[in-house]
Amino acid sequence: MDDVLSEETLEDVVNLLVRIVEAGGAVIIFTGAVLAFVRFLRIALTSREPDRFVGVRLGLGRYLALGIEFQLAGDILRTAIAPSFDEIGQLAAVAAIRTALNFFLRQEIREERAEVERSPPSPPA
Repeated sequence: MDDVLSEETLEDVVNLLVRIVEAGGAVIIFTGAVLAFVRFLRIALTSREPDRFVGVRLGLGRYLALGIEFQLAGDILRTAIAPSFDEIGQLAAVAAIRTALNFFLRQEIREERAEVERSPPSPPA
């Protein structure tokens, strides 16, 4: 009796899922970059106050953090089927780099948010 789901079919399904998850991460990052750029242009055309750009950075940072998490999920999925020691090592390295990026990005977002909450509101332009 044949296997219900052959290893080759399972690999094809997982590879498709990896592409979908990684594409989702890329779309999230791209969307965040476009929205941040539009917000940046609006602010740059109406004001020269550097404090007004903090919100743009915070918004972009959130999109980047989420996109990085999707990319990491894709990497984890990629090694779900009989990974070699080499693949596990590569995943560990990539996961460490992406996790560190995400950690420092979230830390910067938290610090920026705290700074925004402490500073008095700027007068309207």
